[in-house]
Amino acid sequence: MNEHVLSDRLACVGAYVPDQARLADIGSDHAYLPVALMLQNKISYAVAGEVVEGPYRSASKQVQKNRLGDSITVRLANGLAAILPEDQIDTVVIAGMGGPLIRTILEEGQAKQQLTNVKRLILQPNVGEWPLRVWLQDNGYQIIEETILSENDKQYEIIVAEPGQRNYSKQELFFGPRLIQEKNAVFQKKWHHELQQKYRVIDSLQKANKPQVEKITALKEQIRWIEEVLA
Repeated sequence: MNEHVLSDRLACVGAYVPDQARLADIGSDHAYLPVALMLQNKISYAVAGEVVEGPYRSASKQVQKNRLGDSITVRLANGLAAILPEDQIDTVVIAGMGGPLIRTILEEGQAKQQLTNVKRLILQPNVGEWPLRVWLQDNGYQIIEETILSENDKQYEIIVAEPGQRNYSKQELFFGPRLIQEKNAVFQKKWHHELQQKYRVIDSLQKANKPQVEKITALKEQIRWIEEVLA
């Protein structure tokens, strides 16, 4: 993967970026995504944010190599602190992290009013999609698009959200309101695997000296949901 050939995962994330967006890519790593989108003339400006010195330097080198220093700003900052008011960012990408970490970044950014003018969030959690969807619902965002794809034998979910109030059922938050409608082959594969994992966890908990009754009950409810969806 490089700035000219993105991974399937990042290419799918990039496809949800609106034309001529002012983009913030948080946790940009090598800045492959903003550089690729700028070379395609899809975005008008970008901030590549990194909290770690090594990836920050890599992103800076990538931007300079492609002579994009005037249109892509690389900043060493924690989460949405990479965004300044004068950037006029309208689209935020946070990809390749756990759902709980993405949720924390959004919580901290919202508290500091760093999401005020943002019209679209494009989120790609590696795990923990459920609590992330709950945060979106509880904080005035509606999920407008979702995708699940497989790459290198791993399943990735992409969640696209925009401001707007929408209440979802527990099952929609668990599986994804859009994904549960489509139930494509990747979705089926993921949840067949998850089902077997949850059975193993329950078996282990039930054999423990002090079974965790509440946890077992919650897992059994999730197993029922999965079996209903896969039926």
